Amino acid sequence: MSSPRGSAAPLVPPAAQDRPSAPLGRFGALAGWAQRHRWAALVLWVAVVAAITLGSTAAGSAYRNDFSLPGTDSQAATDLFKKHGSDQAGDSVEIVFKDTDGIRSAKGSVEPMLAEVRRMAGVADVSSPFADASAVSEDGTIAYASVTLDGKTEEVPTEDVAAIIDTAQRIAGGHLQVEVGGEAARNAEDKAGPTAELAGIVAAAVILVLLFGSLLAASLPLITALFAVGGAIGLIALASHVFTVADFTPPILMLVGLGVGVDYALLIFYRYRHELLAGSPHAAAGRKALDSAGRTVFFAGCTVIVALLGLVALGLGSLQGIALAVAVTVLITMAASLVLLPALLALFGGRIQRQVRKRQARAAAKGGREGDGWRAMARAVQRRPVTTLLAGVIALLALSAPALGMRLGFADSGNDPAETTSRHAYDLLAEGFGPGFNGPLVVLVKGDQEAGRTVRATLASTDGVAAAGPAMRSADGALSTVFVYPATSPQDEGTVRLVHRLRDDVLPPLEHTTGAEVLVGGATAASLDVSETLADRLPLFVAVVVGVSSVLLLLVFRSVWIPVKAAVLNLLSISAALGVITLVFQHGWLGAQPGPVEAFIPALIFAIVFGLSMDYEVFLVSRIHEEWTRTQDPSRSVREGLASTGKVITAAAAIMMFVFGAFVLSSDRMLQQFGLGLAVAVLLDAVVIRCLIVPAVLQLLGRRAWWLPARLARTLPRVSLEHAEQRV
Repeated sequence: MSSPRGSAAPLVPPAAQDRPSAPLGRFGALAGWAQRHRWAALVLWVAVVAAITLGSTAAGSAYRNDFSLPGTDSQAATDLFKKHGSDQAGDSVEIVFKDTDGIRSAKGSVEPMLAEVRRMAGVADVSSPFADASAVSEDGTIAYASVTLDGKTEEVPTEDVAAIIDTAQRIAGGHLQVEVGGEAARNAEDKAGPTAELAGIVAAAVILVLLFGSLLAASLPLITALFAVGGAIGLIALASHVFTVADFTPPILMLVGLGVGVDYALLIFYRYRHELLAGSPHAAAGRKALDSAGRTVFFAGCTVIVALLGLVALGLGSLQGIALAVAVTVLITMAASLVLLPALLALFGGRIQRQVRKRQARAAAKGGREGDGWRAMARAVQRRPVTTLLAGVIALLALSAPALGMRLGFADSGNDPAETTSRHAYDLLAEGFGPGFNGPLVVLVKGDQEAGRTVRATLASTDGVAAAGPAMRSADGALSTVFVYPATSPQDEGTVRLVHRLRDDVLPPLEHTTGAEVLVGGATAASLDVSETLADRLPLFVAVVVGVSSVLLLLVFRSVWIPVKAAVLNLLSISAALGVITLVFQHGWLGAQPGPVEAFIPALIFAIVFGLSMDYEVFLVSRIHEEWTRTQDPSRSVREGLASTGKVITAAAAIMMFVFGAFVLSSDRMLQQFGLGLAVAVLLDAVVIRCLIVPAVLQLLGRRAWWLPARLARTLPRVSLEHAEQRV
């Protein structure tokens, strides 16, 4: 049954009003179960989250980073060193001193402090600069002491390293400056509290209250998201004992879980509100909302999970762990939206219904229909679709342009905030020993001692090399290690060119003349290998995710042009976000420390944003499709679809933007980039693409937007986000 073609479209399909007793689909049935067993559903959720939290608290976490990448030179060098070198040697931190009167004048205070550090927990050995002339700068004002830890950085308690920092800095004063550097020192410095998470939660709460005009209604999506995130974080902490999960995963889970959790719950709750406004009792409204918006949430969640699991194909251990962890988080938030939220609606539905009806009565007294503003905007776009389309696409392309020059890498102490001791130590070492001292290349020579000397002599005279250390033999005599100090800093493009020149031009002739195997490794070379490998594999990953998502959209909307449009526009919003990241973090806009974009960022942002973009795509286009199947009027379908969804899409995007954007407040550079990229992508997707470009494209396509070749239509299975009662 359909309304006359010339009348205004209701907030929900007329069938929803005319046939409230029509049989519901699986999601409606799931909502019915949650409503009937509301207390059991709530108690079950609370019990499961509590059990996971208690279990993860008791067991602790075993987060560990795995940047190994088989098939690269740096990984081969690492494996070779483990085979012939000291695999059990611990990592180290450097205590750096500067005394303008000369470092030897501070010997009386430095030596007792080093003796105290030598006796501290977590310390295996300490080398004094007064016993090694190479540890003192040429002008004698800067020196360093290497503190060898009794394990790898992730194995040594941060409190032990913090105690080393406190002990070392206790002697600073007067002419003597003391700083502590190294990866362990970076990890041990005081981190900011959960400012970003709290700011995101507060922003989400404020937007929800403004949207619904009720604290109770606003709290339900937020409670649903917090339950989901709490369970996911505890579950991933337990899983870290079995799988490789990076230590920077929890804040990413919090970021994505809050954004996605509130988003999914909001889409369902908003449809529930529409059903209430259409006259349905609150119990029936909950079932109908889940039967329609629940399908959208399920499809969108599955798209995000598919995109995330695509990261596994990139072959990097830590990235695979992040992908699996975030996929589990999205799965849990989806389950919370489909089970926990209906139970909460059953408990508080009566009060919410009264509040919604009161607000509706006040709005009716003022005149007008809900969504009139969005209808007016859609009409404006439809009057000038070409102009709107060109303006939007040109703006996105302009923002995307900087991404063409994006340089991938990993942050080091040189990117730390200026007030940190690790940054001060980095700067002092560069000042005293040259910029390349902070990122030496480790060249391994598998051959006799003479081969090691020959390689060392050639490296020392190579352009771009500031110095080369002696060729040190391994315990079994099969391997020589040469530390090569570039003339440029670890993140400088000159260092990248030096690594390539050594591997491609300098070392192959040496291997031929000496008969030795020569490999370039070390943290700097490994960072380059990981960055370049990820960049090389990214196009295939993007193609697979876009292809799978397009097929899903083809099945759901039975249209050729809808998935093509979605893929192109989603790629535009993501590339624009990466362009903004490049401007801010690589070029130092807005006061950021210039440096490379974290190598993980493009893949992570693509996987998450592409899935989230599909969320808005499906929510908007499915509503437009409902109107199209009912009226067969393409222009009106776009107007009514935007009127029904524009407000909630904008609100959901605003929540995500604030939740993601709050992570710019984090002290971690990678989280800052991640938060900014997601916030910009969501903003552009919801405002520029969904509200302007999509209506313009659909207006230009007209009826062709829903075109599907007859042969393909007969072949494809029917998959719909709309219940049968919503289709003609």
